[in-house]
Amino acid sequence: MTRVEFIKMCGILGVSLPFQTVLTSCNKDDVNNIKFSGKVIIIGAGAGGLSAGYLLQQQGIDFEILEATSIYGGRMKINTDFADFPIPLGAEWLETNTNIFQEIVNDSTTQVNVETIPDDPDRKFVNSSWFNFFEEYIVPSISNKIVYNSIVQSIDYSGIQIVITTQKGQYIADKVIVSVPTKILQDGDISFIPTLPQDKQDAINGTTIWEGFKAFIEFSQNFYNNEFEFEITPSSDGKKIYYNAAFGQNTSKNILGLFAVGKPAIDYISLSDNQLKDFILNELDGIYSNQATPNYVKHISQNWNDEPFIKAGYMTDLADWRTVKKLRETVADKIYFAGGAYTDGEDWVSVHTAAQSAKNTIEEIGN
Repeated sequence: MTRVEFIKMCGILGVSLPFQTVLTSCNKDDVNNIKFSGKVIIIGAGAGGLSAGYLLQQQGIDFEILEATSIYGGRMKINTDFADFPIPLGAEWLETNTNIFQEIVNDSTTQVNVETIPDDPDRKFVNSSWFNFFEEYIVPSISNKIVYNSIVQSIDYSGIQIVITTQKGQYIADKVIVSVPTKILQDGDISFIPTLPQDKQDAINGTTIWEGFKAFIEFSQNFYNNEFEFEITPSSDGKKIYYNAAFGQNTSKNILGLFAVGKPAIDYISLSDNQLKDFILNELDGIYSNQATPNYVKHISQNWNDEPFIKAGYMTDLADWRTVKKLRETVADKIYFAGGAYTDGEDWVSVHTAAQSAKNTIEEIGN
């Protein structure tokens, strides 16, 4: 079953996308059941890496997070200067029910307050974002455990302990959680000693990673529909949608979003800023009877292919669930994987699936 088929089935059955199983062994008050007492190194401070570190912190397990850039969040990146509400340059929608926030926080004494509104088939944050949620509820307790600008070059798991080599030096760990985009592994940016098992390499190299691009355009008037989705044939080529990015926000601004992944994104990622502006306005003028150009105010864009430690959008919705499950599998009881692409194969690439993946991984380590 592909992710698209899984989501469609949830819709037919009238259920929200699940957060899977609540892992009671990961409860913050249940530390006595934890059998592991060594050191864990997490590679990547995106949703999966942050969630993994947060759960390790709750359970008193020693860890550090090595982040290649100067900021946490990965593809939850936002812009706070363009409008009077956060502009989500990456992850934007909530693709499951709102109980997920409390489940990620995993602490009944902490009351989570996040406002969302329906945006069929998902939900949108109101003057907030996934980044803001992690910033408020997850990062504060682990911020001193994140080592920034730490580019991991190799992971040597041939000995009793694991040696992680960065451009600044080495780290020693008993377990490693890899939480980097799959494209980084495809390109061999991190070498493994010994090399990963062949079936693991086949899953990594056989996965289609879509290109990723987003843009946001402010207009002086709202002349557009809440959504205009292009028909992409075949569907495996990707997606392309213009949508009302200001929908549900406490704002008077008229901001249109562009979301393109896969082959449709290629039209945009090679353009200069001025070329991009002309291309988008010409496209919108064709859709909305020449109303885009005279109402244009400003724009911003995010080319995910150009991010050196991400390099792409995300794994295709049409991936084979067995490949996704193989991506998650632990290697030699030492190398673990957590993130949106490393799940149980029922669902993937969303922020909530990254958090669930981290819970599954921490449970595995703790047992």
